[in-house]
Amino acid sequence: MPLQTSDQRWAAQAAAGDESAFRELYRAHVRPVYWIAQGILASSADAEDVAQETFVVAWRKLPGLELQGESILPWLATICRFQAANRLRQRRRDQAHTAEAVDETLLPDTVSVEEQVITAELAARIAQEVGTLSELDREIFRLCASEGYAYQAAAEKLGVTHAVVRNRLSRVRTQLRGAVTEARDA
Repeated sequence: MPLQTSDQRWAAQAAAGDESAFRELYRAHVRPVYWIAQGILASSADAEDVAQETFVVAWRKLPGLELQGESILPWLATICRFQAANRLRQRRRDQAHTAEAVDETLLPDTVSVEEQVITAELAARIAQEVGTLSELDREIFRLCASEGYAYQAAAEKLGVTHAVVRNRLSRVRTQLRGAVTEARDA
């Protein structure tokens, strides 16, 4: 039997009702989901709400999920885009019912299909690139970039030096930036 990725294992356990596995998925992916929402909504408060709503929906839908690929991020990105589109529609409804409506030109009319495809492709490309990292690099990336650990805290948790975390994370970020630039230029 092939080895499962963390996402595959956590998704299967969470689908069976394991809340701690779902917390691991949340910790691993809440920041990228937030960034996707922020990119669509241009509002930190709305992006935080949409990120939370994304995971509420994901928890409900996990039992029916058949994870395609090694990462759950593309699926979460899709849920996030739908939640963000709902939030944009709600903003427009609220503005229509408010006498002091904000200038409608500040809000995009829709989340374009092209934007959705680019966001999904970008999430998939990032997930693919993260999948090529060594186990240590993936853990460093997860702890520092996804969970917000300081370099020293991550180093202590992983049993390596501060310099190892700093240098490897710098290399990983450079690799991911290259992948993102490649994906955008394609």
